[in-house]
Amino acid sequence: MTFRQFAFNNVIRNKRVYLAHFLSSSFSVFVFFVYALLLFHPDLQGELRSTSRTISALATDGMRLSQVILFIFSFFFCLYSAGTFLQTRKREFGILMMHGMSPRQLRRLVFIENLFIGGASIAAGIAVGLIFTKMILLGIAKLLFIKVGLTFYIPVLAIITTAAAFALLFGVVALVTSRIVKAGRLADLFRSDEKPKPEPKPSRLLSVLAIVLILAGYGVVMVYVYRYFHSFWLLFAGVGLVVAGTYFLFTQFSVYVLRSLKRKDRVFFKRTNLLVLSQLAYRMKDNATMFFMITIVSAIAFTGIGTVLATNHPGLKEMENPYAFTYKTDLSVQNEKEVVSRITTQLADHGFAYDLNVVHAKRLWGRLVLVKQSEFNALAKTLGLRDTEELAEGESLLLPGSLFLATQIKEKNEIVPDSVDLGISETWQKNVTVKQYVPTVILPDGHYTVVVSDRMFETVPEVEDTQLHFNFFYVADWENTRDVASVLAEEIGKDELDRFEFDALVLDWLADKQTNGLLFIISAMVGVVFFTFAASLLYFRLYADMERDREQYGMIAKMGLLNKELRRIVTRQLLLMFFLPIVLALVHSGVAFIALQQLVDFSVLTNSVFIFLSFIGIQVVYFFLIRWRYLQHMYPKNG
Repeated sequence: MTFRQFAFNNVIRNKRVYLAHFLSSSFSVFVFFVYALLLFHPDLQGELRSTSRTISALATDGMRLSQVILFIFSFFFCLYSAGTFLQTRKREFGILMMHGMSPRQLRRLVFIENLFIGGASIAAGIAVGLIFTKMILLGIAKLLFIKVGLTFYIPVLAIITTAAAFALLFGVVALVTSRIVKAGRLADLFRSDEKPKPEPKPSRLLSVLAIVLILAGYGVVMVYVYRYFHSFWLLFAGVGLVVAGTYFLFTQFSVYVLRSLKRKDRVFFKRTNLLVLSQLAYRMKDNATMFFMITIVSAIAFTGIGTVLATNHPGLKEMENPYAFTYKTDLSVQNEKEVVSRITTQLADHGFAYDLNVVHAKRLWGRLVLVKQSEFNALAKTLGLRDTEELAEGESLLLPGSLFLATQIKEKNEIVPDSVDLGISETWQKNVTVKQYVPTVILPDGHYTVVVSDRMFETVPEVEDTQLHFNFFYVADWENTRDVASVLAEEIGKDELDRFEFDALVLDWLADKQTNGLLFIISAMVGVVFFTFAASLLYFRLYADMERDREQYGMIAKMGLLNKELRRIVTRQLLLMFFLPIVLALVHSGVAFIALQQLVDFSVLTNSVFIFLSFIGIQVVYFFLIRWRYLQHMYPKNG
């Protein structure tokens, strides 16, 4: 048998050891291949169908950035897992060296084994990607709302790029891993599992600080939302406090709580609590950094995916513009009636009921648009809002003309002005008092809207280039007007002189949904990969202590430990290890969703619950699988 055959057989014999590492590596190769599949797709090289070049550029840049992030994270994950395996194989290395293997041959063995696993992971990941290529393209087309779908093609460049990238990655990991192997003394290798661990000693001050930092971080985030003091650095400080508090919670507070429970005789000596608490204290201390990473990565994945799903809600777009179609012109446009007639004909032909409101406005100085109260009341009635009280000659209403302007006063905590200057020119100016500020977008022109009485409106002189005509088409089921909007957008087109503007709400909404679809693809796949890596890290840590645990439980079994009691001990320990980081990540994400809810006028509860239940379900399945495998490993020596 050659040395390579020996290394290959060594991997096959230890397939249980390398299974999680192999599956996680293959999954990262698969996701990287999916990114490459989309990156080199012919339909994504230019302008995405039914969208803009900006979104196409976002797709390309997002996929490339995700590949880089995934590649870097995969490298450290593979390096960590390989290092973990080396720690568990010291006794095996001692046996090989006792039979004459030199340190150089030992390093060569580790190098070849890692190459075998890497090559198998590359082949498996690409093979799965090729098998599901058609399904992947169909799913991506649906997420990007491309009606005609993405063309099926043979992804030669994606295969070459993926294979080359991960061949380099696994090659470097194999080289680094082989260099960190230390032969050491044979006696030390054989007794590596017998060295006692020092008892963890947490700090009471840092334990209390962990809770204080997390609560302070939550408080800062709520100040950011409820006090309308929107500063990036304030939000960054809040997140930083939560991250620091989470680290101390796992490294100090969790161990401190377990140590406190051990000091309570009624708790510590009750049934099997002595074993459970003693083991957990060491596990929490050994795995604190890993639990911290799992919590932060999971919280980012939950929040990112949930936020992208929330921004797909049509209510967000309706907050910006409540009208299915808007046609704005100035007095120089001659065919306004013809265009309006074309819009009404298209709506009627496709069976859409609509309300048409025409508004004659005058542009003022200082980003103001003046409209008369009768036409404003007609718009409010169409939108289901109550009519305002009759305005006197010198009174007015002030409204934002965009969602951005609607949040300006709220965010900066500005005071609504008591009066507005109706300056139309240098020779004519007049002040009116602001009777009421209405924080709702009713006339979406991007400028502040000033509503005055009809008589006051007529007294404002008509100056050239200040007259505007708005034609607002309200359609209740505007989400279904895509075909009408596409035809009208092509027929009406755009005016280079900005004499008229045509806006279709459904096209703007679909463009946003395509952007969010891309963000969802990027965040979801990266989040799922991180989540998979996190689950694998838990498996690696369990396996690193598995032989020690089996010997320990075997000795205790001779003193009367039953299989039923063993299952109870293992279940309690694994429950805390598997779900404490996830529960804390859910709490962090829940606070983020509460903050998000205050910034939008529609419910994000459905999206947040869907995300939480999905990841919890995956974790529950993985928990029962690992618990079953772990107990199967414990039983043989337990009799």
